[in-house]
Amino acid sequence: MAIKLVAIDLDDTLLDAGLKISQSCVRAIQEVQARGVRVTLATGRMYRSALPYAKQLQMDLPLITYQGALVKNSRSGDILYYRPVAYNVSVEIMQYFRRAGVHFHTYLDDQLYLEGLTEEGKMYSNLAGVEPVIVKDLFEAIKGNHPIKIMAVTDNEKMLVEMEEELKHRYGKSLNITRSKPFFLEIMDREANKADALQVVANHYGIKRSQVLAIGDSYNDLAMIEWAGIGVAMGNARKVVKDAADFVTSSNEEEGVTECLHRFVLERPDGN
Repeated sequence: MAIKLVAIDLDDTLLDAGLKISQSCVRAIQEVQARGVRVTLATGRMYRSALPYAKQLQMDLPLITYQGALVKNSRSGDILYYRPVAYNVSVEIMQYFRRAGVHFHTYLDDQLYLEGLTEEGKMYSNLAGVEPVIVKDLFEAIKGNHPIKIMAVTDNEKMLVEMEEELKHRYGKSLNITRSKPFFLEIMDREANKADALQVVANHYGIKRSQVLAIGDSYNDLAMIEWAGIGVAMGNARKVVKDAADFVTSSNEEEGVTECLHRFVLERPDGN
C-alpha cells in the first residue's frame, strides 16, 4: 500500500553530527511532499527546538515533540495532543534524581528550566539551541504545574541504565521512561510516546497504519518503528532498534533518510 505519512526522528537520524539536514535529505523530503505525502518530525526535542527544522522543510502539519507529549502544528500552533506529567509524580521523579546526585531539568510552557547552569545543562541547551530559564529551586518552579517531561543527564551510562530499570519497576504502568541518547534519561506520561502520537496524527488525516513510514535510531524510536506499517532503523541505530525494524538504511552521516525515502516512496510511484 502506498505510503501517505512519514515520521522522521531528528537527532542522529535526519540531522548529521553538525545538527544540519543535508541538501540531499531536504530535496528528498520536498519531492515526497510534492507527491502529496505528508512528512512530519517525531522527536524528543522541545517544540521550539524542532520548529526551525520544520520551517526549513516548509512543513505545515502537527509535529511530534517531547517524545510525543506535545503534538503541535508547525504553522497554526494548534495543539492536537498533549500529555504532561502529573505534578505529584513529577516531584517524586525529581526527588529521585536529586538523591542520585545527577543533573536533571524540566520543561514548562515549552521553556527549558534549569536549577543553575551546570556543564550538563550548558551542553543540553546548546544541543537544543534554546536559552534556558535559570531558577533557584526547580521544585518551587513547577509547584502546582504539570511539566511536559523531566530529564536526567549523566555521562555514567551504567548508572543511567540502572536508574532506568529502577524507575520502570516503580512507575512503568504510569510513565514512559526511555533513553534517547546514551546519557539522556527522559520521563514522560505513559501516553506520551512517539507511537501513540503518530497514531493521533495518522487518524487526524484519515491515514491507515499500513500507510505510515517511521524512521529512527534510538530506544525512544522503538515504539513508533514497531507501530508503523514500515519501520526503518538508521545504520547507526542501536541493535535493538535494528532488530525491531522492517528495514535498515544507511547512517545519518551517509544520508540514510534519503535512501529510505527513495526506496519506499519516490521509487514506488504506483504504491506497489
